[in-house]
Amino acid sequence: MANIIRRDPFFELTSLQDRMNQLFSQAFGGFEGLGLEQPLTSANFLPPVDISEDEHNITLQAEIPGIKEEDLNITLENNVLTINGERKFKEEEKKENFHRVERRYGKFTRSFTLPASVDSQNVNATFENGVLNITLPKREEFKPKQITIGVTKPAAVPVKPGKEKAA
Repeated sequence: MANIIRRDPFFELTSLQDRMNQLFSQAFGGFEGLGLEQPLTSANFLPPVDISEDEHNITLQAEIPGIKEEDLNITLENNVLTINGERKFKEEEKKENFHRVERRYGKFTRSFTLPASVDSQNVNATFENGVLNITLPKREEFKPKQITIGVTKPAAVPVKPGKEKAA
């Protein structure tokens, strides 16, 4: 499973921008009056995912707090597992003045190319406490098999009568 890699083409650029904003904010006391505040929503929300494998299953766990189960869409087509959803920013009636918003919001899509060993007919997904667990069982022909080595006793060599060895 070494071929599943999380890639975000804008991460380095966004990370650099965040670091520069922090540097100038610390040095000059912030940019509140200049219109350079960080936006309340971000378009690059990607839930973190852990993928593990044992001899029977591949397991994918995604952290997606703040999303309802019915707002998630999971599809498996042509050995590509896709997770779609949206975490919405809820503005309250009293219009709170946020000083900092670090949680990411917006629509997301995560896709993973699965190996041919996955049994796509028996995939199971559960969602509990903001963690999505997807169990991808392996097909029987791809599971490791234990081969036992049988020990055979060598056949007894017949001794010809009359030619016995003396001790």
